[in-house]
Amino acid sequence: MNFIEWKDFEKIIMVAGTIMKVETFPEARKPAYKVWVDFGAYGERKTSAQIVRLYSKEELIGKQIIGVINFPEKQIGPFRSQFLLTGFQTDQGIVISTIERPVPNGTKIS
Repeated sequence: MNFIEWKDFEKIIMVAGTIMKVETFPEARKPAYKVWVDFGAYGERKTSAQIVRLYSKEELIGKQIIGVINFPEKQIGPFRSQFLLTGFQTDQGIVISTIERPVPNGTKIS
């Protein structure tokens, strides 16, 4: 395992956001959704997420998640991903990182 310095961790902007909109992403190579999230003062951002095995579009709406918002945008087929939706890979699919109690959108992880 490689250790990092605290100053390296401080560079990551990892914040709470609420999922506002979810669409299927048929052009993706692997099954995925297009997901739009409200990050409060950081604005609304979109991403592609391979979370279709465990989540329906309907159950994702309103869920608070944790996103990394300071990666460069990434082109995924015809779609521009603007943040990383965090989660954990399991044999059943990706389990998204959610927030146990509501916090304001844009709250930075600590």
